[in-house]
Amino acid sequence: MKFIKNRDLFRQLNYVNGEWCGAKNSSVLSVTNPATGETLGTIPNAGEEDTQLAIHAAKSAFQDWKSRPAKERANLLRKLYQLVMENQDDLGLIMTQEQGKPLVEAKGEVAYAASYIEWFSEEAKRAYGDVIPSHRKDTRILVLKEPIGVVGTITPWNFPAAMLARKVAPALAAGCTVVSKPSELTPYSALALAYLAELAGIPKGVWNVIVGDAKPIGKVILESKDVKKLSFTGSTKTGMYLMEKSAATLKKLSLELGGNAPFIVFDDANLDEAVKAAMLSKYRNTGQTCVCVNRFLVEESVAEEFSKRLAAKTKELIVGNGLEPNSNQGPLINSSAKEKVKLHIEDAMKKGAKVLVGGKEHSLGGNFFEPTVLYPVTSEMLATQEETFGPVSCIQTFKTEEEAVYLANNTDFGLASYLFTGNIARLFRVAEQLEYGMVGINEGIISSEQVPFGGVKFSGMGREGSKYGLDDYMVTKYLCIGGIQ
Repeated sequence: MKFIKNRDLFRQLNYVNGEWCGAKNSSVLSVTNPATGETLGTIPNAGEEDTQLAIHAAKSAFQDWKSRPAKERANLLRKLYQLVMENQDDLGLIMTQEQGKPLVEAKGEVAYAASYIEWFSEEAKRAYGDVIPSHRKDTRILVLKEPIGVVGTITPWNFPAAMLARKVAPALAAGCTVVSKPSELTPYSALALAYLAELAGIPKGVWNVIVGDAKPIGKVILESKDVKKLSFTGSTKTGMYLMEKSAATLKKLSLELGGNAPFIVFDDANLDEAVKAAMLSKYRNTGQTCVCVNRFLVEESVAEEFSKRLAAKTKELIVGNGLEPNSNQGPLINSSAKEKVKLHIEDAMKKGAKVLVGGKEHSLGGNFFEPTVLYPVTSEMLATQEETFGPVSCIQTFKTEEEAVYLANNTDFGLASYLFTGNIARLFRVAEQLEYGMVGINEGIISSEQVPFGGVKFSGMGREGSKYGLDDYMVTKYLCIGGIQ
């Protein structure tokens, strides 16, 4: 791993029960830089035995961690937050090299991840219960919130620090212990955070991180009766599989799954602001975000102008290695991601879409692809039916407000949506009809630690962040106290 100052942050081992260790089978996997193809290092290819040990460590640590005062857990999380921010530059460099995103974005993600740790360090002290008026004079009714137990987390490659922090921070704040399985494509950000948690003083066994092939690790987590909760971010197909396989142990689930985000632009919108927001929402992380725009739905009377402006701004994007100071578009994560982008563009062109800018592999080769704008597109095209997860803007037109709402909702997915209008009545009217967990209104960036992040329909269940984020890691216990005269 190049350029980092604190070499201790670069970890190539599992973290189980406070110890850094290899896989029991001694096998390893290589991790490569998607921008250059060079090997960054190796990780253990953990299997079932490693996972069982991590679950046992978390179970053994649970009672002590649960019983500690909330303020003590809060203070430890606060220390972790401070350490993450102190190491922001190095953590950004690690992320850019393993994931590919521009360094400025990577550092931004580190701060975003830290914000969840800070938020839940504060929320740990606010897991309030209730006193309920009793139905009888001689009883009192109390409601307590208690940690659910051992939590398994499975996180993706596109936001390797933020997705992890969004799950681990509330779990630890609630008093749960954790077994985390980060993506084998981007493991080093997660392992660096685990190292900082160790430095912060979080006790051994409270947070365990194992890396390697998802199948054996996931199998043990799903089948274990000791794992009471599973939190997953990834594809809808995988989320459905996890839900099915966890049924035998009745795990509590949080699933943040795929999206097909619409970005609706009415003719009364401020087009300059809409295009500015569109660029931020669409091309962040090279379009590899679950809440990025997948479909632009633009009122017919302004569609040509919006398309022209969006294409002009898209043409200004600079593609390159994320470590280069001027680049603002990194590579796609791998060749499979690139092939999906190509497939969606080819399908759209066959069905009548025109390429206004981009449309092909970048001259840099490898996993780089030109930022692209397609116009006009239709609902029959793959790019509007599926999540492209790449730097492709697809612009579709509509004539009426009713048609816009229909097109936006005509999908199985319901994570993020966006709406641009200058009409306050329409603003409320349309937002309330959109079947999505989140609606950005005249705004392209909607994520922060204060808000309840999550979707509906095939985009999953549960919420991360905000005051609601702690609830997914807690159970409600009712106490009925009798004999009070």
